Amino acid sequence: MAKIIGEKLSNIPWEDKPKGCNEPVWRYSKNPIIGRHLNFSSNSIFNSAVVPYNGGFAGVFRCDDKAIRMNIFVGFSKNGLDWEISETPIVFEGDPEVTALQYRYDPRVCFIEDRYYITWCNGYHGPTIGIGYTFDFKKFYQLENAFLPYNRNGVLFPKKIGSMYMMLSRPSDTGHTPFGDIFVSSSPDLTFWGRHRHVMSPTPFEESAWQCTKIGAGPVPIETDEGWLLIYHGVITTCNGFVYRMGCALLDTNDPSKVKYRTRYYILGPEAPYEQNGDVPNVTFPCAALADAESGRVALYYGCADTVTSIAFTTVDELVNYTKKYSM
Repeated sequence: MAKIIGEKLSNIPWEDKPKGCNEPVWRYSKNPIIGRHLNFSSNSIFNSAVVPYNGGFAGVFRCDDKAIRMNIFVGFSKNGLDWEISETPIVFEGDPEVTALQYRYDPRVCFIEDRYYITWCNGYHGPTIGIGYTFDFKKFYQLENAFLPYNRNGVLFPKKIGSMYMMLSRPSDTGHTPFGDIFVSSSPDLTFWGRHRHVMSPTPFEESAWQCTKIGAGPVPIETDEGWLLIYHGVITTCNGFVYRMGCALLDTNDPSKVKYRTRYYILGPEAPYEQNGDVPNVTFPCAALADAESGRVALYYGCADTVTSIAFTTVDELVNYTKKYSM
């Protein structure tokens, strides 16, 4: 049995696996959990991040408004399913050169040591990775951008590896990136980043077509006794455009640039109506995962069709076994 290395989370959102389900991940029966108009001004709420906080849950949410401006908002929930999201976006304190808003989207949240770090795609002469932190989800502080433009999908590891902070990312371009490899970078202080190492690339079409165009890190990696469990998104270019699905990889505990296993088969793809229909059809985009070290349960938050937010469930044992059984 694979085991999560981490904290107990007894109030993790959960729904048992339906009878007859043979898939490693199953959808919540009441999806989507966050509709597109939960905020007065919102056009869509998706690709957002959730963490345990103060006996309940807090999150940072991508809310595109009715002018289709991309920004991030704080939200709170007692059960991880029913959410209240602020009507105003997060305001960061910091160097005005860095905090000036162009756009912010696709956040992740990661607790390290004594605070909650937020990473997101930040507009600064093109997309790059913004980093900020908060202690209480009331005041927010922004650090320097991690990388030069162009970059997306910045995901921190939840603890230092050796003496270094580490972050996954996907170098990109000014457009919608019809390519993409995952790299890992190291930093002693979350300001200066280097030792960039390649992790993995899109696959050949004939080997695993669902991830042949580009890939990108999803939720904060989950530490297990088998290595770092990385849930990622993979994209194929079809005659109707990009289609986003999810996969899993196991990375080496001490050197996460080394891939031990990687799924040939996807674990979840756009099949439900709310995943197939929306502002951008056929997207299942994972951004957050809650994990309970005691039970091994995992609750996976994901954006659907760039419009709404849903949740799915699995266990670390199911994901690890699936990843190893159907590895390339």
